[in-house]
Amino acid sequence: MVRTGVLLVLAGALLCGTGSVALAADANPPLITIKRMSLEMALKLAQAAIAQCRKDGLQVAVTVIDRGGHPQVVLRDVLAPDLTLTISREKAYTAMSFNSPTSAMGKRFTEPFSVGKVKGLVFSAGGLPITAAGSIVGGVGVSGAPSGKQDERCARAGLDAVETDLQMGAF
Repeated sequence: MVRTGVLLVLAGALLCGTGSVALAADANPPLITIKRMSLEMALKLAQAAIAQCRKDGLQVAVTVIDRGGHPQVVLRDVLAPDLTLTISREKAYTAMSFNSPTSAMGKRFTEPFSVGKVKGLVFSAGGLPITAAGSIVGGVGVSGAPSGKQDERCARAGLDAVETDLQMGAF
């Protein structure tokens, strides 16, 4: 009799535990859907950034990265130096990671051992986060203009070229 009671208590505990696990699973699904830009959208953004820089007489590199920080599109105009490839990627990565224009972070990390000293981060103007309906989906970085302000102008032109499509496609 005591043994039957203990088994019933254990069975009840297991059922309650299973119910709790089921509730937890509903609150924390095992798979998460992450919005990503299509290759066509990323390419349109990069081409619009290059077009703006060309219009301004500038030769630059543009990198568009996805939410994971991986390059999705990389374009380097004919006369842009190789170094612009690395810097444009790092600007895009920094903007995406902090969800902020890199121009807004120049004075944010001034301590000798602050996060601003981490390899792969660049806090000069020219990097912008890419968002869709309030969610970050990537970053764009431009490098090669005489000033970061000009780099950012080109990056902004790229974002402007796809902004409506991104906002409408996010739903």
